[in-house]
Amino acid sequence: MTLAARLSTQANLGNMDTTSEQWNMAAGNMALIQCQATVVSFLASLFAVMMGYVTESRFDTSNALLLCASSIVTASIASLLLGSLMVGVVIFSRKFHLNPDNIATPIAASLGDITTLALLAGISSVLYQRLDIVWLSPLVVAVFLAFIPLWVYLTWKNPYTHDVLCTGWVPIICAMGISSVGGCILDAAVTKFSGLAVFQPVINGVGGNLVAIQSCKLSTLLAQRSKLGSHPSNDAQSCVDPCSAFCGKSSHARTARLLMLMVLPGHLIFVYSIQLLNAGNTVITPIFLACYLTAALFQVALLLYFARCMIYCMWSRGIDPDNAAIPYLTALGDLLGIAFLAFSFWFLYVINDPSVALTFESHSDHLLATTMVAANTTTLPA
Repeated sequence: MTLAARLSTQANLGNMDTTSEQWNMAAGNMALIQCQATVVSFLASLFAVMMGYVTESRFDTSNALLLCASSIVTASIASLLLGSLMVGVVIFSRKFHLNPDNIATPIAASLGDITTLALLAGISSVLYQRLDIVWLSPLVVAVFLAFIPLWVYLTWKNPYTHDVLCTGWVPIICAMGISSVGGCILDAAVTKFSGLAVFQPVINGVGGNLVAIQSCKLSTLLAQRSKLGSHPSNDAQSCVDPCSAFCGKSSHARTARLLMLMVLPGHLIFVYSIQLLNAGNTVITPIFLACYLTAALFQVALLLYFARCMIYCMWSRGIDPDNAAIPYLTALGDLLGIAFLAFSFWFLYVINDPSVALTFESHSDHLLATTMVAANTTTLPA
């Protein structure tokens, strides 16, 4: 999504109107995201291995290498596919006089998770089937890591991505840490409320999409009206009160109100789609619906307010929000979404609402079934 934000802002500033500009912008950004994807996926796999060792007090070299190889290959291919799509979408939008802020970022947010999960499942299955070839996973990791100097060189030589190579790492790595905290909360909550898992991608996906749109529009607005390091004269405050952020007369306040109006209809569609598909073993009661929608509204409201303050603060300090804001905001959206969702399920369980009571009971059955299946299947070697 940071790629979509960067390209959308550059397109709105008129820096992608010629073919040469488009090629230079695309080449530099594709090299950049390959570099970032390789490094971050490698760090994420190391973090996962470390957490597995801490929680289970065991370490298996073949499993660790399999995880690293799967993670790196998945991130690289997903970045290539989604990055190419984003370049095409932004150029298409510009050609037909559409605002890419409204198109590219939502597409990136929507397709990112499903593309990554599908690739991870396929690649890890292929590598696991060849686990007896002991040199395969280390070779894959070594080859992709060996390409990092090439990506760094291409990014450094490109004027559009030179600065991002130096400044874009901290937000991504910090976002990975924030999301990991949310993952720990999710892991703890799912062990008690199995029905929670099916709603987690929905609440995080909707919140991430909406705040990404607002982030892109705010960044473009500032880039069009002022220079990096200074605010527009008629909108000079970095931090404003929530009332001004949502009820003011500025264009970004109107956008925030519009995005808030999309929360309830969007979630209602997803919730009843889940019920129609009979996913999650959760009964949709009026109290459940009220708690879930309240959590979703609080999540999006906080994200939109944080986006307004964060992006203006970054801009005033000479930090390009296209490169820094979205990683923080989407990671914060994951954390808030999971935390509010877990609290809602806990509250419903305390008041003995049938939706969560049924979920809790079905989880016991699920554990029994899982135990029986695990005893008769082959798992990853310990």
